[in-house]
Amino acid sequence: MSQSLPLPNEPRASPIALWTALSTVYLIWGSTYLAIRFTVETLPPFLSAAARFIISGGALYAWRRAAGDPKPSRMEWGNAAIVGIFLLVGGNGGVVWAAQFIPSSLSALLVATAPLWMIMIDAVRPGGAWPKIKSILGIVIGFCGVGLLIGWSANQATGVNFYAALAVVVAAFFWAVGSIHGKTARLPSSPLIVAGMEMLVGGTAQIGIAWLFDEFSHLDFSTVSPRSAASWIYLTAIGPAAFVAYAWLLRNAPIPLVATYSYVNPLVAILLGYLLGKEMMSLRVLLAAALIVGSVALVSGREKS
Repeated sequence: MSQSLPLPNEPRASPIALWTALSTVYLIWGSTYLAIRFTVETLPPFLSAAARFIISGGALYAWRRAAGDPKPSRMEWGNAAIVGIFLLVGGNGGVVWAAQFIPSSLSALLVATAPLWMIMIDAVRPGGAWPKIKSILGIVIGFCGVGLLIGWSANQATGVNFYAALAVVVAAFFWAVGSIHGKTARLPSSPLIVAGMEMLVGGTAQIGIAWLFDEFSHLDFSTVSPRSAASWIYLTAIGPAAFVAYAWLLRNAPIPLVATYSYVNPLVAILLGYLLGKEMMSLRVLLAAALIVGSVALVSGREKS
């Protein structure tokens, strides 16, 4: 019996399609944490995220409509808006803001708690399933790892690191809420047009947040570094492939299988952060990584009935 969210239908996709999508999410999303950190070095976080989501989402939506996908209904737009705001404003927005203050590997590890939040949300929602002992143990272990990371950030030079780490934990919660709603909400059958809709809504909402943070007045293209520009282009051109794959997996794969991205992505992010971002790999961070990754693997597994 699955330890995570119950599925309305059994997935019909082939194993090749499932693992191709999973590999895309594993590798691309694992690399985006460092790319986000490089981007916000010289570009405003919310404004740069809004631009890439609107460009990528608009291109996806226009392509699929021109290819013959039906026009989404008002209800489908409403559901896509809810999912897009939770995933890309609450989820990604917290990560891009925090990337100014904490290492990419730390962000990836804290985001990896999203499946733990999913299980807790599923326990309290109407018709949800209360977690069994193995899942409860995994949740406790995972948040012990989070505590280690939060404590580590609190010991850094500025209090901003602590609040940035907390922001990513909250972002993981929002990502979990959006993922659960996206699993059962009425949306278009094409995952490509769904991803485009969600990115358009999420990107538009982030423009408002950028305005609240006065990012427009701080945008100066003459100060943008080549590394930031290249990272933004990578996130805009390549990053959406992972989001499309994730949206497709939510509709076609069991949640426990989808959740495996949460303990592969941090490992990719830690390795890239160490090799390319010159980020520290302390014993405390490695211990927290083992606790969080192990806990997600535990709660994402299956128990015999």
